[in-house]
Amino acid sequence: VNFNSPAIRGIFSGKRSIKVKYIVDNAHEASYADAWNGASIFVTKKSTPYDADSWHRTSDTKYEKGVLSWTHVHELEGDSSAYFAYFPPYSYERHLGLIAQCAESKGTRVFSLGQTVLGREIDCVKTGTGPRKCWIIHRQHPGESMASFYAEGLLNRLLALDDKWDSVSEKARELFTFYIVPNINPDGSTNGYLRTNAAGSNLNREWCPSLWSSTSEMYEAPTLYRSPEVYYLLKHMDEAGCDAFLDIHGDEALPFNFLAGSQGMSVWGKRLESLHGAFLASYERANQDMQAKVSYNPDKPNEGMKNICSNQIAERFDCFSATLEMPFKECLGRPAGWGPERARPLGGSVLDALCYVHPHLRDEGDFWEGLPDEDAYVEPSSKY
Repeated sequence: VNFNSPAIRGIFSGKRSIKVKYIVDNAHEASYADAWNGASIFVTKKSTPYDADSWHRTSDTKYEKGVLSWTHVHELEGDSSAYFAYFPPYSYERHLGLIAQCAESKGTRVFSLGQTVLGREIDCVKTGTGPRKCWIIHRQHPGESMASFYAEGLLNRLLALDDKWDSVSEKARELFTFYIVPNINPDGSTNGYLRTNAAGSNLNREWCPSLWSSTSEMYEAPTLYRSPEVYYLLKHMDEAGCDAFLDIHGDEALPFNFLAGSQGMSVWGKRLESLHGAFLASYERANQDMQAKVSYNPDKPNEGMKNICSNQIAERFDCFSATLEMPFKECLGRPAGWGPERARPLGGSVLDALCYVHPHLRDEGDFWEGLPDEDAYVEPSSKY
């Protein structure tokens, strides 16, 4: 409805505002329909949807009998338009602006890993002088825009893009050489896809060949035709090496920030378990929005899917590797207001956790015996 049209304004003449109820009657047909339970739709009254800090959550979102609804009060004086979103968007223009800022940072190199299906560059930000190689990638699933805000916060702190230097970021650059990929799937994010690239491939299932369960035929992956984004990234990782890895995502169902590890891989043992526990405990201490108890139910030993990104990296490089998930919903057990403004500092806080586990990433001794009790691995569960 165009509330600025003369006809509509004539109907509501004399009123300053009108409360409108929005109904999505086919919400039950969404990919993860059950995740609507407990969700709250974001709204902004700005003239553009790309002002991330202008969004706030509606207070009366409901999902009942397969129908999603919420209300919004439109002011009839001035511009009465509004935008609604599952989570605030992160534009490709903002991504390019971030890359341009990084390119101007001293000691930083911005380069392309290769081209996407549609020919876009896969931007990578390399910085730091340390011997340990740390790769952090974002937006495999393009609909999970919180991952871009996370990348922005990480790069802002790591490179002091706001001219605020701190000792942790300086230490991180001394200990690590970072390879940060802020958006590995720009085709998907610019085209408005939820989980795939321009070829229709779910990149988080393209990290090695796998058997089709229905036909027992081998599915080749990654390939330049279906998944060049993964193909080029793995090529560069094989050349550079990897000692620590994070794949940044968003989860529709669980109302928590959490880490999903590589428990189902053959390399998982006391070393990786202890690294996972210490990393997560340190992360919790650095940022109250992180927690350890709730996550996906861990895979059983040797039953993990090797074509999933963080699993493949753990197996391929015998290193600490995990998927970090952020919620679309409010962050349960934390103060209200989870959104872009808190996804950014969560990205920056990862540097504390990486610096903390750095001494043990390639430690072949029983280092866990010297870790404090609060760093012990907590076996997570999806129940809460």
